[in-house]
Amino acid sequence: MKIRVQHSIISSILTMITLTGCASYPRLLNFPFDSNGRSLNSRSSELSPYIAGEFITFISDRNGSQDIYLFNAKTRRLIDLPGLNAFDEIALNPTISEDGRYLVFMVVKQGQSGLYLYDRTTQQKRALIPQIKKEIRNPMISSNGERIVFETANNGQWDIVITDIRGNPLNMPTNNI
Repeated sequence: MKIRVQHSIISSILTMITLTGCASYPRLLNFPFDSNGRSLNSRSSELSPYIAGEFITFISDRNGSQDIYLFNAKTRRLIDLPGLNAFDEIALNPTISEDGRYLVFMVVKQGQSGLYLYDRTTQQKRALIPQIKKEIRNPMISSNGERIVFETANNGQWDIVITDIRGNPLNMPTNNI
């Protein structure tokens, strides 16, 4: 089933996400407020939601630092991500593969940005692009988890980079434009 986000709002009162599923009609998913922070909706800021399959990944400051969270919309539960978040890092723009195995995200640490991959099967976080002075933004992972795309500032312009799951740049064929 392919899910396409038409509109998303995450607020401190009610989280509503309108999705288009196989039946090709919008559905409104209502995630109730949880004052203990064990659900998708809490008193904290929930930012940068990304949906793939039944998974919703987002950023929240509910534990005192800007961390990545993963929510299973089908079971309506947060999924533990051991070894992912660190207090000395600011996590940004998480995306997830459709099967829920791989998360790709940015980390800002000591003024430098890096691109990271977290494998839920092995519970390992590794740098695809280690901390660099160039800015990295908008990482995305393909639905099958094989390719990663992101933007990087290079010589005063933004370039799009495509890598494999190991962080090796891919030479994508281009047509003469």
